[in-house]
Amino acid sequence: MPHGLGNTRSSLKADHLLQTPDTFIRTPLPGANGVEFVVHTGSRLGTAFTQMTAEFARNGSLAPAGPGVQRFVYVLDGLVDLEVLGGRTSGALTPGGFAYIPADGAHQIRAREVSRAVVIEKRYTLLAESIFGTGAQANQPEVVIGDEAQVAPEALGGDEGLQVRHLMPDGPGWDFAVNTMTYDPGAALAMVEIHVMEHGLFMLEGGGIYRLGDSWYPVTAGDFIWMAPYCPQWFGAIGKTPAKYLIYKDWYRHPLAT
Repeated sequence: MPHGLGNTRSSLKADHLLQTPDTFIRTPLPGANGVEFVVHTGSRLGTAFTQMTAEFARNGSLAPAGPGVQRFVYVLDGLVDLEVLGGRTSGALTPGGFAYIPADGAHQIRAREVSRAVVIEKRYTLLAESIFGTGAQANQPEVVIGDEAQVAPEALGGDEGLQVRHLMPDGPGWDFAVNTMTYDPGAALAMVEIHVMEHGLFMLEGGGIYRLGDSWYPVTAGDFIWMAPYCPQWFGAIGKTPAKYLIYKDWYRHPLAT
């Protein structure tokens, strides 16, 4: 029986991608055992980062990222153990739990049960001393383990209906940021944004309407969106429950340095 007779909300344009679960294809990757991946974006799409959904079987494990590559993990379902090798840090991540491991940080991720997690990987970009000065490297990234529920929300632009939680530390040592954004029903961004940063976005809850470039899309939990630099973008929540997404952006690097 044909699925949907060729219909899907998914769409790929020059400056954006909407990828919906009905189009997800799983693939194995090296360095993983008992894990399948939905690779949402990466170098073949021309992006400077890779974002995937990792689907773990019980006892599935994920080896460290490649040389020079940093990794961010956000658990969607299940129970995942993180061990930073050398006995320095370990933690159990439940839904909403997250971790950042800097480039070349030896670690292992193992699922105690069937689990899903967002995995974001990016080659670390050093600051250009000629632009920022020799003291700019002082704030070097370190391992971060946290729980989104314990992160205090902030009203975006003073709008109490739109709350943002910053999951990554801020400062020039960090070259990307990951936030969650929660919209009350009917809340919306105050403006159409156009900027130099690239985004990867995973819808966690609820739904709404996303403007990407000159296109308008209904979106819902489980959808993935990539936005290229300078892609016009806007979101408004619809429905009777809040809408929430996890969003990546590159950060704190001069365009000439990259």
